[in-house]
Amino acid sequence: MAGINLKELTKKQNPLTEGHRMCPGCGAPTAVRQALMAVEDPVVVVGATGCLEVSTTVYPYSAWRVPFMHVAFENAGAGISGVEAAHRILSKKGVAKEKIKFVAFGGDGGTYDIGLQSLSGALERGHDFTYICYNNQGYMNTGAQRSSATPVSANATTSPAGSVIPGKLQRAKNLTEIVAAHDIPYVAQTTLHNPMDLITKVKRAVETPGPAFVNVLVPCPLFWKIDSADQMKVCKLAADSRFWPVYEVIDGKYVLSYNPKNPVPLEDFLRSQGRYSHLFKKGRERMDLVAQGQSEVDREWERLLKKCAG
Repeated sequence: MAGINLKELTKKQNPLTEGHRMCPGCGAPTAVRQALMAVEDPVVVVGATGCLEVSTTVYPYSAWRVPFMHVAFENAGAGISGVEAAHRILSKKGVAKEKIKFVAFGGDGGTYDIGLQSLSGALERGHDFTYICYNNQGYMNTGAQRSSATPVSANATTSPAGSVIPGKLQRAKNLTEIVAAHDIPYVAQTTLHNPMDLITKVKRAVETPGPAFVNVLVPCPLFWKIDSADQMKVCKLAADSRFWPVYEVIDGKYVLSYNPKNPVPLEDFLRSQGRYSHLFKKGRERMDLVAQGQSEVDREWERLLKKCAG
């Protein structure tokens, strides 16, 4: 998007301070900082219960420099709807004169699962807000349980890899496509492989009238079992392996944002994380599951390309 100068953006005061209690290398605060960098109007943030909320708003302290409202796990969509509706009414009455953007953050547990009904209702009603899912593919706040965003074969505390069951048995829910089916003005999927991609997508989302949704794949070093310094490297592998396609749906039109020139095998992405180490354990390798995963990635990629071409 024209008009974004990354060097100038780095000079702006960040809405999330340092000194919060998120884990080193966590992708969520990186996503928050990058997402809100290019928001020019004042912003109100609503946060669902989750890692981001509990680690940045430890009473009586807050790491947020913008108005922040904590709501329950299941109702971030309803919370942001209420704030947006109240401001809209107050603006009509001439009481509220400032232009404000409304952004909700929720993890995959509070978005894919517990808060899906609330999010769906907010999208259907057409409130003017942006919902950003920081998707680390599991319930990290409560002990690394699997969510419906957890990929097949991943090892989680409630889908443990053992001699009989090789991690989670079910495929991850494709929430980006579920949201796109609501026929809202803007939907996007990205990860932390390229800061400008996330910044650009969120800027477009907040400036689009009506509901918008951005699904951001963010690593959790504890769950993914990666080195904290490898956050961007692993996200790059997610995009380059096409495990996590980077694209937009603008007024129903699919647009591919990133097409890797030299795609890497899914195996490279899986081997970069300890949550898949059981697939490569010497003498008990499950390369059949790796091959099945590759076939699934290839099939979904071809499906996405057809949508983008249409």
